[in-house]
Amino acid sequence: MRYLPHTPQEIEQMLRTIGVQNVDQLFEPIPVEARLGRPLAMDPALSEPALMRHMTDLANRNAGAAMLSFLGAGAYDHHIPPAVDQLLLRSEFYTAYTPYQPEVAQGTLQAIFEFQTIVSELLGMPVANASMYDVASAAAEAALMAKRITKRHHVIVCNGVHPDAIRTIETYISGTDDAGDSIIRTDVGADGMTCVQSIGDKVCDQTAAVIVGYPNFFGCVADIPKLAERVHACGALLVTVTPDPYALALLEPPGALGVDIAVAEGQPIAVPPQFGGPGVGLFACRDERKYLQEIPGRLVGETVDKNGNRGFVLTLATREQHIRRERATSNICSNQGLIALALTIRMCLLGKSGFVEVASQCHAKAEYLKKHIAALPGFSLVYPAAPTFNEFLVRVRGGNAKALAETLARKNILAGVPLSTFFPGRPDELLVSVTEKHTREDLDRLVEALSAV
Repeated sequence: MRYLPHTPQEIEQMLRTIGVQNVDQLFEPIPVEARLGRPLAMDPALSEPALMRHMTDLANRNAGAAMLSFLGAGAYDHHIPPAVDQLLLRSEFYTAYTPYQPEVAQGTLQAIFEFQTIVSELLGMPVANASMYDVASAAAEAALMAKRITKRHHVIVCNGVHPDAIRTIETYISGTDDAGDSIIRTDVGADGMTCVQSIGDKVCDQTAAVIVGYPNFFGCVADIPKLAERVHACGALLVTVTPDPYALALLEPPGALGVDIAVAEGQPIAVPPQFGGPGVGLFACRDERKYLQEIPGRLVGETVDKNGNRGFVLTLATREQHIRRERATSNICSNQGLIALALTIRMCLLGKSGFVEVASQCHAKAEYLKKHIAALPGFSLVYPAAPTFNEFLVRVRGGNAKALAETLARKNILAGVPLSTFFPGRPDELLVSVTEKHTREDLDRLVEALSAV
């Protein structure tokens, strides 16, 4: 939406039309003591060329944007072609932001329908909603959904789920008023993968859901079918959280492994990391009535109009504006429409073979880097036997991973995320992420920098 300022002459004409002499008269009903009484402490206005120079100068201060980056930990720097941004500007999508009236929002509704289809294929589940805000809110909504379906109060969360997502789940659960609600935490196994035995020992007849990472926060891929068997034996639901959906091009989708609810972060496909956001939460589940009745957010469905023409409508929207508040499944009143559209466009540009090619490059380059870092004196892999996709943990023997990262940052290399950022008791571990954007020269440059340190 463009900003259209009024000239002083236009303002004078408007004031004259409504019968006041100046703008201050419009604020007379507000008590004088409640008014600021002075101009805002803002810099003088700039012309457009001057403002653009100023913004460029500010942007150039973000040194990290031009660094060689191996950061991950939930936000991944995959290639997003300029065509995505250009197609987002097409007028077909400039319809109603909130598509309650299908006759004027077909562009938005069709885009959401296509998005749901893509999410359904990605996660291998028959039902997908119109998106959540991000993977953390999606995981929290999955926990609440599991509680509603099972009528149970305990949720088991593996520490292999992103710590931010875990905190979000805990916050959501703490806001419910069900007696006996609790979050039970379990650690990953010594091999970095979800420990089936540890979780199995904690599952009981009051467990609503078990939530695990796939791959987990440390980059490791767990044995989901074995875990699903153990969880279902107790009548609980299994929820997987996928931080980078490109992994699902090479891994079996959660729906094929016995998972009941699958969530993922769509940011890696849709938009650059952008210093932490925005993202888009992918949410899918099994096709059963009790799941459809409890799924959060909204779903768009395909139909025909009175003339038999194909069209799209909001098929399900179980939220507070549509039904009685106590029956609402979520207080999320929208979906992450713009980022969901970006993901849809990017996936259409990639196609299935392109999607697999990107994932294959990520995996191959990560394996190359793992091999060369593990061969360096003073470095080792924390979980050498665990299967990984594009992210892995490196141990700095007898060292400080944070200090190492700071040293390499002065050489314009962001070597990874010190695990102590999330786990203070693990100061010598560095989480390294690789994407298709990294060249062989980039990988060798990191290895050489680590070797020099």
